[in-house]
Amino acid sequence: MLRIEWAEGVNDVARDEWNELVGAETPFLEWDWLASLEDAGAVGPETGWLPRPLLARDGGRLVAACPVYVKTHSEGEFVFDFAWAEAAARAGIRYYPKLLVGIPFTPVTGARFPIAPDVDRGETIRRLGAALREACLGSQLSGVHINFCREHEAATLTDGSDAARIDTDAYMLRVGFQYHWQNANYRTFDDYLEQFRSKRRNQIKRERREMERQGISIEALTGDAITDDLIEPMFACYLATIENRYWGRQYLNPHFFELLRDRFRHRLCLVVARKGSEVIAGTTNVIKGDTLYGRYWGALQNARYLHFNVCYYAAIEHCIAAGVDRFEPGAGGDYKFLRGFDAQPTYSLHFLAEPRLARAVAEFLQRERADAHAVIDHLRENSVLKPAAGPRDRASDTPAEARPANRTRPDRAS
Repeated sequence: MLRIEWAEGVNDVARDEWNELVGAETPFLEWDWLASLEDAGAVGPETGWLPRPLLARDGGRLVAACPVYVKTHSEGEFVFDFAWAEAAARAGIRYYPKLLVGIPFTPVTGARFPIAPDVDRGETIRRLGAALREACLGSQLSGVHINFCREHEAATLTDGSDAARIDTDAYMLRVGFQYHWQNANYRTFDDYLEQFRSKRRNQIKRERREMERQGISIEALTGDAITDDLIEPMFACYLATIENRYWGRQYLNPHFFELLRDRFRHRLCLVVARKGSEVIAGTTNVIKGDTLYGRYWGALQNARYLHFNVCYYAAIEHCIAAGVDRFEPGAGGDYKFLRGFDAQPTYSLHFLAEPRLARAVAEFLQRERADAHAVIDHLRENSVLKPAAGPRDRASDTPAEARPANRTRPDRAS
């Protein structure tokens, strides 16, 4: 019989037990990443991210789990509900605390209900989804927000439909979008450039040549090639972006980067820019299976076109050389579109306990989804890649949204 229980952190679960559920899923679900956030103090009661993983056991065996946090704010989520919180405040409705299912500070799609392969996936997701709702209602929390979930998880908890019905007792679907790069079996970076029309191709070549003209070298390092002395400058790069942006929020600290070095080095891909022997910029990326994930970018010196070369071109070149299929560089950034990244949908689910607020949000989401499909179609029809480029022609791709609010909020990745 399935027993649902709550833990007080991922650290309360055995590493191998948790990771067995994660399997080939996104690396940010892995115990080492989530436990490092806890151990470094990046999440906890002091930060407004109280970890409360939801677990399902069968005869003592962990068969499903859910990364859950009790939130007292909406920072670091990348699926923006600030307007909902403001509307609730105007109506005298308490919005915080709330339940958040997702990975802190990480706008990456992945399973939010990792489940053992021999367990009924649909039924287990429904059981866990119901447990989240019951916890929300029983603890006077305002709602449950399941961010960047898989499409099949969204379909399961919305009965497979985003139709025009409004049900304030159900999970409501929200569609977002990000720009992702797809590897169409490119052999070299020049092979990739051939997919652009000449004007854009020549512009990228100029941006790449600018690094050599300024005496800047860039390399991508993985695994044992990542030396201990790189961790401090990579944290400094992360911090530089936070300090140089009015919307910057420092969620991470040096201890977290040290834990990544010790626990997660095999998953890291650091793109490092140097002038002479000095590190002047870099990105801390994560790689697993067929996907590279861009996370933390920063520059310690200003240089023309440095951002594009470090964040995108060097990472794409590494993907091509390593045979990596997909590169997800993070949230935001319409300039990614001009460099061959096409729009891909993201999904989130929202349950709000207060019926008035739930109805208002449901009506908004209906309109937003319709706009989303129109915008994503437009972006794909006007891709900067030639029509012959395979990645954007996949029939399985589903339209997604482009929300102005997603482009202007402070939480964003590189």
